[in-house]
Amino acid sequence: MLLKTFGWSFAITAIGLVAAVFYGGWKAFGIVAILSVLEISLSFDNAVVNAGILKKMNAFWQKIFLTVGVLIAVFGMRLVFPVVIVAVSAKMGPIEAVNLALNNKDRYQELVTDAHPAIAAFGGMFLLMIFLDFIFEDRDIQWLRWIERPLAKLGKVDMLSVCIAMIVLLITSFTFATHAHQHGGAHVDKAQTVLIAGIAGLITYMVVGGLSGYFEDKLEAEEEAEHEAEEEAARSGKPRSAVKLAGQAAFFMFLYLEVLDASFSFDGVIGAFAITNDIVLMALGLGIGAMYVRSLTVYLVRQGTLDDYVYLEHGAHYAIGALAVILMVTIQYEINEVITGLVGVVLIAWSFWSSVRRNRALAAAGGDTGSSEKAEISSGV
Repeated sequence: MLLKTFGWSFAITAIGLVAAVFYGGWKAFGIVAILSVLEISLSFDNAVVNAGILKKMNAFWQKIFLTVGVLIAVFGMRLVFPVVIVAVSAKMGPIEAVNLALNNKDRYQELVTDAHPAIAAFGGMFLLMIFLDFIFEDRDIQWLRWIERPLAKLGKVDMLSVCIAMIVLLITSFTFATHAHQHGGAHVDKAQTVLIAGIAGLITYMVVGGLSGYFEDKLEAEEEAEHEAEEEAARSGKPRSAVKLAGQAAFFMFLYLEVLDASFSFDGVIGAFAITNDIVLMALGLGIGAMYVRSLTVYLVRQGTLDDYVYLEHGAHYAIGALAVILMVTIQYEINEVITGLVGVVLIAWSFWSSVRRNRALAAAGGDTGSSEKAEISSGV
C-alpha cells in the first residue's frame, strides 16, 4: 500500500535529485533536498484538506488529481507562476521574463519579492474564506467546542464570512499594505494593489467554490437514492459502494482543489527565495515536495484516516486560517518559513492527539461512535 501510493513520489525524488547533481553539483543536490522538506512541512495541512474533498470523488478523478494535477502543481505553480508574476508586474513579455529568470536571477528575485503583496492578498483571502466557511458551519463533530459552537450559531447569518473577509481585507489594505515590504528592506504604499488582489481572491473562491458546491448539491437526490439502495443491498447481503462525485461536479471539485493548492503554494514559492533564486532548483525542490503532498492526500483517502481521526480536518482548517493571517502580515513584515510550517504542524498534531484521545474514550465507553454525548465528553476540549 505504501509503495503503491508513494511509488511515483520516490521515483520523482530520485530523478529530481539526480537532475540537481547534473545541473549544479552536490550543492544543488542539498538545495533541492532542503526545498523538498520545506514544501512538505508547509503543505501538510493542504494534504489533509485535499483528502477531505478528494474522498468524495470517484477513482477516475482521483487519478486525474494525481497525474494532471501534479503537472499543474509542479510546472504550473512552481515554475510558470513565478515567471508570469514577474511578466505581469514588470510589464514585460513572457520570453523576456523567462530569460530574466535564467540569466539575471537577482533581478528576477527582486521582481518576485516586489509582487509579494499582491500574491499574499490573493492567496490570503482565498484561504481565509475556506477557514471562515468551515468554522461557521454547524457540524455534528466539533473539536474546540467553546469556539465552534457559538461560531456555528453566528454562521446562520447570511454572507457573514464574506463580510468578515472584506473587513479583514480593508484593514490590511490600510495598515500593512501602506508599508509593504519590498526588496532591499524598502517599504512602499501598496494599498490599491492589495485591495484589488484581495477582491480577486475572494471572487475566485466564490466562483470556483460556488460552482463545485452547486453541482455537488445536484447529486444529493441521487446520493439519497443510492443510500436507500445500499441499505437494501446490506439487508440482502450484497455490499454496495458509496456514490462518488463524477462528471461536472467532480470537474469543479478538481478545479477547486487546484486553486486551493495554488493558494497554499504561494508561501512556499516566496519562501524558497530565502534558499535560492535559481528557478530550476526551485522547480525541482518544490516539485518533489508537491508530489509527496499529492501522494499523502491519496494515502489519507485510501486509509480512511479522516474517518478514524475526526479532528484532523478541523486542525487543518485552523492551520489554513493561521496561514491566511500570516500571508496578510507578511505584506509588511518578514516571517520565517520555519514559523509558518511549525504553526501548521502544531495544530494538526494537536488535532491528531485529540482524535486519539476521543477514540480511546469511545472504546472505553463501549465503542458507541454514534453517541454524540460521549464524543463530546471524550474530546476534552
